[in-house]
Amino acid sequence: MHEWSIVHSLLDEAERCARSRGAHAVHGLHVRLGALSGVEARLLETAYAIFRAGTICAGAWLEIEPVPARWACPLCRVELAPESGLCCARCDAIARLESGDEIVLARIEMEVADEPAPRGAGAGEVV
Repeated sequence: MHEWSIVHSLLDEAERCARSRGAHAVHGLHVRLGALSGVEARLLETAYAIFRAGTICAGAWLEIEPVPARWACPLCRVELAPESGLCCARCDAIARLESGDEIVLARIEMEVADEPAPRGAGAGEVV
């Protein structure tokens, strides 16, 4: 089940980003998941629920945004309708996959400590 290794990578990246920004906690992850990525969203959610325990993402939600497959003609730059096949109706060129195979950690919601105010600045003052 490669969903486990994907979750491991997501958790590693979330932790790396959170630590680099001095975050205290991660509250959520937003993942864009392509229809042709070969990953089952339900299995990814299950693996995430299991493997987030003991990590900075232990209490974080996982939102998965499905991304449909989109094909386009590389010559005409026209998007092909899903039912049209994989050749351009105008020029007969073989279509190119534009999106739908991705697995992207698009957003991490985290809690970061307030930065100290610059010297000489008080509450509500502009420096």
